Amino acid sequence: MATPLVYILHSGQLFGTERMAVRTLAALEGCFDRTIVAPAGPVHDHARAHGLRTVRAGTPAELARFLWRTGRTHRACVVAATGLSHTLVAIAMQWLSGCPTTHVHVVHGGTDERLSYGRKRLLLPFDVRFVAVSGFVRERLAAHGVPPGRVTVIENFIDAQPDGGRPAFAQAGVRRVVVLSRLDRIKRVGLLVNAVRRTPALADMHFDIYGSGEEHTLLRESVADLPNVRFHGFAPDASARLREADLLVHTCAEEPFGLAILEAFAAGVPVLVPNAGGAGALVQDCETGFHFAANDAAALARALQRLHDAPAALLNGVADAARATLAGRFAPARQTRRYLSLLGAWA
Repeated sequence: MATPLVYILHSGQLFGTERMAVRTLAALEGCFDRTIVAPAGPVHDHARAHGLRTVRAGTPAELARFLWRTGRTHRACVVAATGLSHTLVAIAMQWLSGCPTTHVHVVHGGTDERLSYGRKRLLLPFDVRFVAVSGFVRERLAAHGVPPGRVTVIENFIDAQPDGGRPAFAQAGVRRVVVLSRLDRIKRVGLLVNAVRRTPALADMHFDIYGSGEEHTLLRESVADLPNVRFHGFAPDASARLREADLLVHTCAEEPFGLAILEAFAAGVPVLVPNAGGAGALVQDCETGFHFAANDAAALARALQRLHDAPAALLNGVADAARATLAGRFAPARQTRRYLSLLGAWA
């Protein structure tokens, strides 16, 4: 019987964290008996479509009961979690059930330093293996007292698209721009609105923004006089819209990773990102994408103006280099080997 690998999610939605959890377990097919545990939401259908078992658990008590049953019916198990409380519940159930358990705490990071990094110190007394999705995340963990030696960097990954991506640029210039982002203040999507508003030369570029969050209504109302900027709200298939775009813009300088950037790489769509944070570290300026000075609306506007007239050869070259990076550095097989190395005792 294969060793159970339980991946606990705090949300049942299909944001980057949930998509990566499903992608990770799908890549480990044949190595473990894989289960996604999450509150109700679309992640369950998505996971089952990838051949995974799912369990709905929306409260600590429901999670504890499932982990107790798993521990009592197996000789060993692996539990991966992204939430502090979920790992603590798993540790408690290990003690109560007596089942030898490998605990993996996956840190995707976030924009709240205390919640995303600072509280992880509470796990240091326990035998927990930390996984950071980027070097930036490991640096932030270290800044909050988690020894770097306790942290393994395993970057997010995505399959390259052999077809179905954006056709190669036949003409110069970017005209259709897409943003895939939560609309929370820290994501700084308003930076793009400011850039467009202050730059009449961008009037013939069209900006489609997908996502929801605390600033959705405010931002949507703020562009009532900008006919070339549209907020569409959350769309489960928003990443599929990439292939209709000429450029993905990412505005958050504190982003720990930026899965939408990899999705753009896969779709053959150039990216424009801040020169800071995890997003900036994913992109080599003018090689696999483009940078602008973080948190500077004027710099973002200038970068968009340059791309407005960029030669097709430059845009195609950047898209090709990004796909090559995706097939190497971010290849599923490469990152799966890192997980198997981390979990070698059970795989």
